Amino acid sequence: MKRNYMRWLRNPDLYAGYAFILPWLIGLFVFSLFPIFFSLYLSFTDYDILSSPEWIGLGNYKEMFTDDPRFVKSAKVTLLYVFVSVPLRLSFALGIAVLLNMKLKGSSILRSFYYLPTLMGGSVAVIVMWGQLFGMNGAFNSLLKSLFGIQVSISWITDPSTALGSLIALSVWQFGSAMLIFLAGLKQIPASLIEAAKVDGAPAWQRFIRITLPLLSPVIFFNLVMGIIGGFKVFSEGMILTGGGPHDQTLFYVIYLYETSFRFLHMGYGSAMAWVLLLAVCLLTALVFRSSSLWVHYESKGNG
Repeated sequence: MKRNYMRWLRNPDLYAGYAFILPWLIGLFVFSLFPIFFSLYLSFTDYDILSSPEWIGLGNYKEMFTDDPRFVKSAKVTLLYVFVSVPLRLSFALGIAVLLNMKLKGSSILRSFYYLPTLMGGSVAVIVMWGQLFGMNGAFNSLLKSLFGIQVSISWITDPSTALGSLIALSVWQFGSAMLIFLAGLKQIPASLIEAAKVDGAPAWQRFIRITLPLLSPVIFFNLVMGIIGGFKVFSEGMILTGGGPHDQTLFYVIYLYETSFRFLHMGYGSAMAWVLLLAVCLLTALVFRSSSLWVHYESKGNG
């Protein structure tokens, strides 16, 4: 066994392979693994970038959960955003995907149009445009007045009662990627099952609930997990449109993390917040995975 090991070490192909992947390995250790573990160390320190880190143990975590109302506020805002925007976005994407799967005339063109918001939705220009649409004198208020005679004198972006809702609407508008994944899943459902249900007299809603949804459940599961992870990372929309305001009504967790770390230079506290976010996302994702045995149907394994 030792002889085989030594022969393996003398193999020139081994070193040639490592030479080819050396740039990737350097990037992995220098730009990924080292910052990750260094941030874990910083989360237990008082560090302001300008001076050396000072070890304080669990001080950052204790302050976070017992003496920081803005942390609690940002966590509540982010959870509300995730639990409202993700189901709405997936429902809207699934509904459009079902319509496009009916082979309507011009569906390929409509598919491209529906995907455009996803391609442009993360850009600063589109976010600014969204602020103009829902501003005091924006197109949305003008539409309400011209079509329904409703005079609205508020800015949906800056009013505390509607600011978060306008950002949720922006998230739902960017449904294109989830729609394409749903559409691909719908095309994998055997048409023979749908035809058999039609012959048996099953109405459309029953075919959708008893055939389409169970066979589409792995795709729903994937989109749900990706939507949850993306929802917790929301940053640019709130930062550009509202800056976390008004009155912290759109203070997303990542915005507060950014302010703490780079505006107030509390890098140790910000690192602790980042690790809490990571653990929260991992926990929620694990719960979704745990529940998948109850509602996700894999054809090769049967239910569960």
